[in-house]
Amino acid sequence: MGIFQDILGKIFHHDAAPAEAAAAPSSTAQATPAGTTAPAGISEVDVVAVLSKLPNSQSLNWRTSIVDLLKLLSLDSSLASRKQLAQELGYTGDTNDSATMNIWLQKQVMAKLAANGGKVPADLHA
Repeated sequence: MGIFQDILGKIFHHDAAPAEAAAAPSSTAQATPAGTTAPAGISEVDVVAVLSKLPNSQSLNWRTSIVDLLKLLSLDSSLASRKQLAQELGYTGDTNDSATMNIWLQKQVMAKLAANGGKVPADLHA
């Protein structure tokens, strides 16, 4: 499973009841390739609402920082992990320029969440 699929799973299955989560594990998100819409039967997920409800004791700025978004979702935020995510999402820039890559990743992840059935304000992915 790729990093973006992990992100989808964490956000789109966050509010599922335990019985629902067992019946529809996060691998369900794998059936939806990045860049496509959510499968029938999955309602639009308010990404900001889901992320805002997560425990954020470190005051993470997930709205603008891919590192903070990954940390909030309890995913690996290392440079190697971000480079892998960039590769998954088709980044063509220099992955050694981490600042530029991180800005691109944040916008791209939010855009891909919106494309996969997430409700994401335009200012987070424009």
